[in-house]
Amino acid sequence: MTDLTEYMKKRRSSLSLTLDAPGPDADQLRSIVEIASRVPDHGKLGPWRFELWPIAVRQKMHGELLQLLARLPDIDDPQKKAQAADKILHAPCVIAVISTAGEHPKIPVWEQHLSAGAACMNTLIAANAFGFEAQWLTAWYIYEDQARSILGLNTGEQIAGIVHIGSSSVPKTERPRPEIDSIFSVREG
Repeated sequence: MTDLTEYMKKRRSSLSLTLDAPGPDADQLRSIVEIASRVPDHGKLGPWRFELWPIAVRQKMHGELLQLLARLPDIDDPQKKAQAADKILHAPCVIAVISTAGEHPKIPVWEQHLSAGAACMNTLIAANAFGFEAQWLTAWYIYEDQARSILGLNTGEQIAGIVHIGSSSVPKTERPRPEIDSIFSVREG
């Protein structure tokens, strides 16, 4: 078994609430994005982009998201949604992985979204490779049409994931994982 095999068997995200400085520097960030973009990409479309959200930008977004939340009619559990918005402030580094998937004569949109998801996963793995901890999150606001301008999305774009990166001294606890026999089978005949 290789070191990579052992790492992948034990890989576990760290909670964004536990992520502190230091985060990656500019050169490490460029390398993380370079690694993150090396994913399956049917048609070589590059149906994703990466956007670093510096703390000043996140503070502005946070305020605007809370204002939006206050204006939304019949919002379900506003306190929990406010806490979800708070998470963008915790880690020293936050990267949005944005799916730019669109109609194509040969490549289904679904496959393009899957490529963006793979880019999110590679972002986590790349952050870990540089010695950082990370967590891939989504939240109510990435599905809210009225938040699109707050998030800086172009027409047709969607956030595939918001990756929080930093350092943590908090031990990670294992979570229940599926039994292999319940998710893996051999098709007969």
